[in-house]
Amino acid sequence: MPLHKYPPRLWEAMKLQKGIYARLPQHYLKALQDTTPPTPVHWKPLGVKYRVSPKTGQRERVQDIPIPIYYPPESQDGLWGGEGWVSGQRYANNDKLSNKVKKVWKPQLFKRELYSEILDQKFNITVTARTLDLIDAAYGFDFYILKTPKQDLNSKFGMDLKRAMLLRLAQKDKDLYPDDPVQREMIYNKYKQQFEMPAEEAEWVGLSLEEAVEKQRLLEHKDPEPLYKSCVENLVKRLAIQKLSEPKIVEKKD
Repeated sequence: MPLHKYPPRLWEAMKLQKGIYARLPQHYLKALQDTTPPTPVHWKPLGVKYRVSPKTGQRERVQDIPIPIYYPPESQDGLWGGEGWVSGQRYANNDKLSNKVKKVWKPQLFKRELYSEILDQKFNITVTARTLDLIDAAYGFDFYILKTPKQDLNSKFGMDLKRAMLLRLAQKDKDLYPDDPVQREMIYNKYKQQFEMPAEEAEWVGLSLEEAVEKQRLLEHKDPEPLYKSCVENLVKRLAIQKLSEPKIVEKKD
Protein backbone atom coordinates (compact mmCIF):
# COMPACT_ATOMS: atom_id res chain seq x y z
CA MET A 1 0.00 0.00 0.00
CA PRO A 2 1.45 3.41 -0.94
CA LEU A 3 2.41 5.61 1.97
CA HIS A 4 -0.16 8.29 1.10
CA LYS A 5 -3.13 5.91 1.37
CA TYR A 6 -4.67 4.81 4.65
CA PRO A 7 -7.72 2.81 5.73
CA PRO A 8 -10.89 4.94 5.42
CA ARG A 9 -11.69 4.61 9.13
CA LEU A 10 -8.37 6.15 10.19
CA TRP A 11 -8.41 8.75 7.43
CA GLU A 12 -11.90 9.95 8.34
CA ALA A 13 -11.01 10.10 12.02
CA MET A 14 -8.05 12.30 11.20
CA LYS A 15 -9.98 14.44 8.73
CA LEU A 16 -12.71 15.16 11.25
CA GLN A 17 -10.04 16.28 13.73
CA LYS A 18 -11.48 14.39 16.67
CA GLY A 19 -9.76 12.99 19.71
CA ILE A 20 -6.03 12.43 19.61
CA TYR A 21 -5.90 13.04 15.84
CA ALA A 22 -6.69 16.71 16.47
CA ARG A 23 -3.64 16.98 18.74
CA LEU A 24 -1.10 15.70 16.20
CA PRO A 25 1.39 18.38 15.05
CA GLN A 26 0.14 20.52 12.19
CA HIS A 27 3.30 19.99 10.13
CA TYR A 28 2.73 16.22 10.34
CA LEU A 29 -0.95 16.49 9.35
CA LYS A 30 -0.02 18.73 6.42
CA ALA A 31 2.53 16.20 5.14
CA LEU A 32 0.10 13.33 5.67
CA GLN A 33 -2.63 14.97 3.59
CA ASP A 34 -0.31 15.64 0.64
CA THR A 35 -1.99 13.94 -2.32
CA THR A 36 0.60 14.84 -4.95
CA PRO A 37 0.66 11.95 -7.46
CA PRO A 38 3.93 10.05 -7.84
CA THR A 39 6.18 10.58 -10.85
CA PRO A 40 5.07 8.19 -13.65
CA VAL A 41 7.39 5.21 -13.92
CA HIS A 42 5.60 2.50 -15.93
CA TRP A 43 3.72 4.85 -18.26
CA LYS A 44 4.31 8.14 -20.04
CA PRO A 45 1.71 10.90 -19.69
CA LEU A 46 0.63 12.68 -22.86
CA GLY A 47 0.98 16.09 -21.23
CA VAL A 48 -1.88 17.62 -23.23
CA LYS A 49 -5.67 17.73 -22.86
CA TYR A 50 -6.48 17.82 -26.58
CA ARG A 51 -4.89 16.45 -29.75
CA VAL A 52 -5.79 16.03 -33.42
CA SER A 53 -7.03 12.56 -34.30
CA PRO A 54 -4.89 10.97 -37.06
CA LYS A 55 -8.03 9.24 -38.42
CA THR A 56 -10.57 12.05 -38.52
CA GLY A 57 -8.34 15.13 -38.35
CA GLN A 58 -10.64 16.49 -35.69
CA ARG A 59 -9.53 17.89 -32.35
CA GLU A 60 -10.39 15.42 -29.58
CA ARG A 61 -10.01 15.35 -25.84
CA VAL A 62 -7.53 12.89 -24.32
CA GLN A 63 -6.87 11.81 -20.74
CA ASP A 64 -3.82 10.56 -18.90
CA ILE A 65 -4.89 7.28 -17.35
CA PRO A 66 -2.20 5.78 -15.09
CA ILE A 67 -1.42 2.07 -15.33
CA PRO A 68 -2.53 0.24 -12.15
CA ILE A 69 0.57 -0.77 -10.20
CA TYR A 70 0.73 -3.15 -7.27
CA TYR A 71 3.37 -2.52 -4.63
CA PRO A 72 3.99 -5.74 -2.67
CA PRO A 73 4.80 -5.50 1.05
CA GLU A 74 8.47 -6.30 0.42
CA SER A 75 8.78 -3.09 -1.62
CA GLN A 76 8.46 -1.17 1.65
CA ASP A 77 11.62 -2.85 2.99
CA GLY A 78 13.81 -1.78 0.06
CA LEU A 79 14.23 1.04 -2.44
CA TRP A 80 12.49 0.15 -5.69
CA GLY A 81 12.60 3.65 -7.19
CA GLY A 82 8.81 3.78 -7.65
CA GLU A 83 8.68 0.51 -9.58
CA GLY A 84 6.10 -2.17 -8.80
CA TRP A 85 4.24 -5.10 -10.31
CA VAL A 86 2.26 -4.51 -13.51
CA SER A 87 -0.46 -6.97 -14.51
CA GLY A 88 -1.43 -7.59 -18.12
CA GLN A 89 -1.83 -10.19 -20.82
CA ARG A 90 0.44 -11.72 -23.42
CA TYR A 91 0.09 -14.16 -26.29
CA ALA A 92 0.90 -17.77 -25.40
CA ASN A 93 4.24 -18.85 -26.89
CA ASN A 94 4.54 -15.38 -28.47
CA ASP A 95 2.07 -16.49 -31.14
CA LYS A 96 -0.46 -13.78 -32.05
CA LEU A 97 -2.86 -16.47 -33.28
CA SER A 98 -2.94 -18.11 -29.85
CA ASN A 99 -5.01 -17.15 -26.83
CA LYS A 100 -3.88 -14.49 -24.41
CA VAL A 101 -2.74 -15.48 -20.92
CA LYS A 102 -2.28 -13.40 -17.80
CA LYS A 103 1.18 -12.10 -17.00
CA VAL A 104 2.73 -10.04 -14.22
CA TRP A 105 5.81 -7.97 -15.00
CA LYS A 106 8.09 -7.55 -12.00
CA PRO A 107 11.16 -5.32 -11.68
CA GLN A 108 14.57 -6.92 -11.54
CA LEU A 109 15.91 -6.66 -7.99
CA PHE A 110 19.49 -6.46 -6.75
CA LYS A 111 21.18 -6.42 -3.37
CA ARG A 112 23.55 -3.50 -3.08
CA GLU A 113 25.62 -2.10 -0.22
CA LEU A 114 25.01 1.65 0.04
CA TYR A 115 26.79 4.03 2.38
CA SER A 116 25.23 7.00 4.17
CA GLU A 117 27.79 9.63 5.11
CA ILE A 118 25.31 11.39 7.40
CA LEU A 119 24.62 8.24 9.39
CA ASP A 120 28.17 6.94 8.81
CA GLN A 121 26.77 3.47 8.16
CA LYS A 122 26.52 0.94 5.34
CA PHE A 123 23.17 -0.65 4.43
CA ASN A 124 22.57 -3.82 2.41
CA ILE A 125 19.44 -2.78 0.46
CA THR A 126 17.23 -4.37 -2.20
CA VAL A 127 17.17 -1.95 -5.14
CA THR A 128 16.28 -1.77 -8.83
CA ALA A 129 18.41 -0.50 -11.70
CA ARG A 130 16.24 2.63 -11.74
CA THR A 131 17.07 3.28 -8.07
CA LEU A 132 20.79 3.19 -8.82
CA ASP A 133 20.29 5.62 -11.72
CA LEU A 134 18.33 7.98 -9.46
CA ILE A 135 21.07 7.86 -6.80
CA ASP A 136 23.63 8.80 -9.45
CA ALA A 137 21.38 11.61 -10.73
CA ALA A 138 21.01 12.96 -7.17
CA TYR A 139 24.82 12.91 -6.69
CA GLY A 140 24.78 10.44 -3.83
CA PHE A 141 22.73 8.14 -1.64
CA ASP A 142 22.01 10.70 1.10
CA PHE A 143 20.91 13.34 -1.41
CA TYR A 144 18.61 10.82 -3.09
CA ILE A 145 16.89 9.91 0.20
CA LEU A 146 16.56 13.51 1.37
CA LYS A 147 15.47 15.03 -1.96
CA THR A 148 12.95 12.40 -3.03
CA PRO A 149 9.36 13.06 -1.84
CA LYS A 150 7.54 10.28 -0.03
CA GLN A 151 5.22 9.49 -2.97
CA ASP A 152 8.24 8.81 -5.21
CA LEU A 153 10.34 7.09 -2.58
CA ASN A 154 7.32 4.90 -1.78
CA SER A 155 9.21 2.98 0.89
CA LYS A 156 8.79 2.77 4.65
CA PHE A 157 12.45 1.89 4.95
CA GLY A 158 13.35 4.93 2.83
CA MET A 159 11.26 7.27 4.99
CA ASP A 160 12.79 5.82 8.16
CA LEU A 161 16.22 6.57 6.68
CA LYS A 162 15.13 10.12 5.86
CA ARG A 163 13.92 10.71 9.43
CA ALA A 164 17.19 9.35 10.86
CA MET A 165 19.26 11.58 8.56
CA LEU A 166 17.24 14.70 9.38
CA LEU A 167 17.50 14.00 13.11
CA ARG A 168 21.25 13.48 12.82
CA LEU A 169 21.59 16.87 11.12
CA ALA A 170 19.28 18.54 13.66
CA GLN A 171 21.28 17.13 16.57
CA LYS A 172 24.70 17.51 14.99
CA ASP A 173 26.56 18.50 18.14
CA LYS A 174 25.52 15.29 19.85
CA ASP A 175 25.13 12.67 17.10
CA LEU A 176 26.93 13.77 13.92
CA TYR A 177 30.51 12.41 14.01
CA PRO A 178 30.91 13.06 17.76
CA ASP A 179 34.61 12.06 17.68
CA ASP A 180 35.55 13.96 14.52
CA PRO A 181 34.65 17.68 14.62
CA VAL A 182 36.28 18.39 11.25
CA GLN A 183 34.21 15.74 9.46
CA ARG A 184 31.12 16.86 11.38
CA GLU A 185 31.37 20.43 10.08
CA MET A 186 32.09 19.29 6.54
CA ILE A 187 29.05 16.97 6.38
CA TYR A 188 26.79 19.45 8.18
CA ASN A 189 27.69 22.32 5.85
CA LYS A 190 27.10 20.06 2.84
CA TYR A 191 23.45 19.37 3.73
CA LYS A 192 22.28 22.10 6.12
CA GLN A 193 21.16 24.66 3.55
CA GLN A 194 18.60 22.35 1.93
CA PHE A 195 17.59 19.95 4.66
CA GLU A 196 18.11 21.45 8.11
CA MET A 197 14.98 21.50 10.27
CA PRO A 198 14.19 21.48 14.01
CA ALA A 199 14.51 18.11 15.74
CA GLU A 200 10.93 18.46 17.02
CA GLU A 201 9.73 18.43 13.41
CA ALA A 202 12.25 15.94 12.03
CA GLU A 203 11.24 13.22 14.50
CA TRP A 204 7.76 13.05 12.89
CA VAL A 205 8.95 12.69 9.28
CA GLY A 206 7.85 9.43 7.66
CA LEU A 207 5.81 8.12 10.57
CA SER A 208 2.68 6.19 9.63
CA LEU A 209 -0.57 7.41 11.15
CA GLU A 210 -0.54 4.53 13.63
CA GLU A 211 3.04 5.35 14.68
CA ALA A 212 2.22 9.05 15.03
CA VAL A 213 -0.81 8.34 17.23
CA GLU A 214 1.28 6.08 19.48
CA LYS A 215 4.00 8.75 19.69
CA GLN A 216 1.41 11.37 20.65
CA ARG A 217 0.00 9.06 23.32
CA LEU A 218 3.45 8.60 24.84
CA LEU A 219 4.04 12.36 24.81
CA GLU A 220 0.75 12.96 26.61
CA HIS A 221 1.17 10.09 29.05
CA LYS A 222 1.52 11.10 32.67
CA ASP A 223 1.96 8.79 35.61
CA PRO A 224 -1.11 8.92 37.87
CA GLU A 225 -0.59 11.09 40.91
CA PRO A 226 -0.86 9.27 44.25
CA LEU A 227 -4.17 9.96 45.97
CA TYR A 228 -2.57 11.01 49.23
CA LYS A 229 -0.86 13.97 47.52
CA SER A 230 -4.14 15.48 46.36
CA CYS A 231 -5.69 14.83 49.79
CA VAL A 232 -2.82 16.60 51.55
CA GLU A 233 -3.00 19.57 49.15
CA ASN A 234 -6.77 19.90 49.66
CA LEU A 235 -6.33 19.70 53.42
CA VAL A 236 -3.66 22.41 53.40
CA LYS A 237 -5.90 24.67 51.30
CA ARG A 238 -8.87 24.16 53.64
CA LEU A 239 -6.74 24.89 56.70
CA ALA A 240 -5.40 28.05 55.08
CA ILE A 241 -8.92 29.25 54.24
CA GLN A 242 -10.14 28.37 57.71
CA LYS A 243 -7.30 30.31 59.31
CA LEU A 244 -8.08 33.39 57.24
CA SER A 245 -11.77 33.23 58.10
CA GLU A 246 -11.23 32.93 61.87
CA PRO A 247 -12.04 36.16 63.75
CA LYS A 248 -9.06 37.96 65.19
CA ILE A 249 -8.98 38.33 68.96
CA VAL A 250 -7.82 41.73 70.10
CA GLU A 251 -6.41 41.80 73.62
CA LYS A 252 -7.28 44.78 75.80
CA LYS A 253 -4.51 46.51 77.62
CA ASP A 254 -4.96 47.28 81.26
